[in-house]
Parts: sequence; C-alpha cells; structure tokens
Amino acid sequence: MRRRDFLTLVGSAAAAWPPAARAQQATKLPAIGFLVSGAPSSHGEWVAAFVQRLRELQWIEGRTVAIEYRWAEGSTAGLDEMAAEFVRLKVDVIVTTGTPATAAAKRTTLVIPIVFVGAGDPVGTGLVATLARPDGNVTGLSSQQTDTTGKRLELLREVVPSLRRLAILANIDNPVAVSDMREVEAAASTLGLSVFTLKIRRSEDIASAFDALEGRADALYVATDPLILTNRIRINTSALGVRVPAMYGSREYVEVGGLMSYGANYPILFRRTADFVDKILRGANPADIPVEQPTKFDLVTNLTTAKALGLTIPEKVLALADEVIE
Repeated sequence: MRRRDFLTLVGSAAAAWPPAARAQQATKLPAIGFLVSGAPSSHGEWVAAFVQRLRELQWIEGRTVAIEYRWAEGSTAGLDEMAAEFVRLKVDVIVTTGTPATAAAKRTTLVIPIVFVGAGDPVGTGLVATLARPDGNVTGLSSQQTDTTGKRLELLREVVPSLRRLAILANIDNPVAVSDMREVEAAASTLGLSVFTLKIRRSEDIASAFDALEGRADALYVATDPLILTNRIRINTSALGVRVPAMYGSREYVEVGGLMSYGANYPILFRRTADFVDKILRGANPADIPVEQPTKFDLVTNLTTAKALGLTIPEKVLALADEVIE
C-alpha cells in the first residue's frame, strides 16, 4: 500500500464522522497513540501496513479503535511533547517507531503500554531489560540494525572491491545510529580500511557533509535513521553527485535511487506490530510479551544507479538479491 492509499485509509474513517460525533466516539473507543519518527513520505507506507493488519484483526479505525498520529518529520526535538500529549489524551497504548521516539515515550510514562517497531538495539539502548523478558511497560519489534552491520560492509566490499577509504554518514542524536557507526568503524579497522565520519543532527547538515565527502572516500555507509530516511532522495542525489557508491539499511532508499541495501523488511515488522497491539488491547501485559527480531532481511540492488556510477554488480550479489531494480 502506497502513501496515497495510506492517506485515504486514515482519512476516510475520520471524514465519515461529524466533529461532535467523532469526539463522542473517541471517548468510547480504545485509543492508540502512534508516534512516528518520520514523515508520511518516509513512513506512510509502513504505517498503512500496520493499519491494514489492525483491520484484519477487527480493529477498524473510527469504528472499533481510535488512532491519534503524530509525525516528528525526522526531528527528535518534539518527541517528548508528543509523547506527553498521548498521556494527556489517556490513550490505551502508544506505538513508536525507532529508538528516540521509544525513549521519549518511556521517559513520559511508566504505565501506558508502549510497543516499538524498528528499534535497532533495544537492549543496548536500555529500552528493555532483555529480549525474552522486557519487563516494565515496553515491548516490540527490533530491526537488529547493529547486528547486520558486518553483512552490509561485506556486501559493499563485494560491489566495490577496490574499497580502501570508507565514509560513514550518521545522525549522532540517535543512539542506534551512533552504535551502528561504531560497529562499522571497528569492522573497517579489522579490514585495514581508513574511515572518516560525517556526523549530522539536522537536515541542514547534509549538504556540508557531502561537501566534506567529495574526493575522500571510495564508498559510503549510511546508518539508517528517521532523519536520514526522511531525506533519502536528497542523500541519494548527493551521493551520485560526488560519485560515491552507498550502502543503506532498507529497501526504501534503493527504490528511490540508492545503490544497494541490506536490512529488515519494515512493512512486515509494522504488520507484526499490529499483532502486539491487538494482544495488549485484549488485556496482555507488555512485560510478558517477548521482543521479536526480524525474520526477513532484504538485499536490494539498483542496476541503474550502478551503471551511473560505472559499477558492475557481481553475479554473486545479484544471485543473493531479493530484488534487482533496473
């Protein structure tokens, strides 16, 4: 389901109810607060997968459940206030995307159940005690971002066999992106690669990061993050502009011109998140629901981008790919 379908899906139910009726109905329905770290353009399709799965479980927006959406647009600045607003609204469960949004919700409430989706390292960042027994009011689905760092670097070296100098682009306001960056630095060191980092905090930092990159790297590793995902087209264009092959953490980058990606299948994770919410709305305790890890990782390559960079994707990589974009 694409973003247009998502906007139709989440808007149609609300449009069918007069304002007074919606207000009255919202007080009677179980309520979900959905704190999305990105924008409709970056996360809309994933959120639509969640809403569709809810419908399959008989939680129909505007009829059997109310959903309040808050979009952070890739920024961490307003996450605490958005989470606090859900507390004031007395929602029954908060769904969060990524680590910063989950951390903000956890700081805000120790009572309302929180279900995260796509947290890169939930134990290492302190969101849960263990995957098997999360404790507290937080559970969800991990993307295991840092666990797949080595595989991404391995694939990048297959495509760029002359790789000697590696750049890493990371949002250092996101603890998982920082952990990912450190994992890459450690792996690159063992391979004898020289590394330098491009640290950003805002969209405005991207241009200067690529100015610093030009002529200094054979390839670029991009640490997946809501800020970076929201700006993925800009980042892809900039990488092509300086003619640097880039590796990403999810297929959404490659679908809009990135070279290649390896990581969790996020639509599947978001659908599975709806099953967690279903359990909680029916009375389950989040402390008793183990954190789940991805069961599907996708390797996606873009032959058009490879050609523009003067690269040939090896047959070995093409054979492993889940999708080859031409």
